[in-house]
Amino acid sequence: MSPIDLASLLLRFALGGMIVLHGLNKMKSKASLAGTGQWFASIGMRQAKKQALAAALSETISGVLILLGLFTPLACAALISTMIVAIVVSHRSSGFFIFNEGQGWEYCALISVAALALATMGAGKYSLDHAFELFNEGWLPVVLCATLAIGASTLHLGLFYRPSSIK
Repeated sequence: MSPIDLASLLLRFALGGMIVLHGLNKMKSKASLAGTGQWFASIGMRQAKKQALAAALSETISGVLILLGLFTPLACAALISTMIVAIVVSHRSSGFFIFNEGQGWEYCALISVAALALATMGAGKYSLDHAFELFNEGWLPVVLCATLAIGASTLHLGLFYRPSSIK
């Protein structure tokens, strides 16, 4: 096993496993999904119940795909997009550090950078991307990931974010 394959595998397991658990936690019960929806409404998200389900599914599905190393740049783009939205709607006003009141944006930024690094290095030899010869070489995976993440988060915010100052 090459060092890059090992690094990719470790990163996939840590990042994918963590984000799957975040998504499943939002869906562990109707009350937890409803609570997430209520919180989303309180921070300016339109159609908050649907947004809560979309966030939970996005985290869960992207996490599973990252764990499997399948469609890795696309899964990383979904994760980065989710983190960009979280930073904009919730964390940026609290400063950098996660331990600040309101939880700063450092955690979401670190997840985003890790996902972009994974998209850049690829899922590695021990992945479904490798088995199916998907996204294995060149700049296309990282450019695709970054473009989709920025585009999706911009579209999402434009369609669904209405902070109290612009309602």
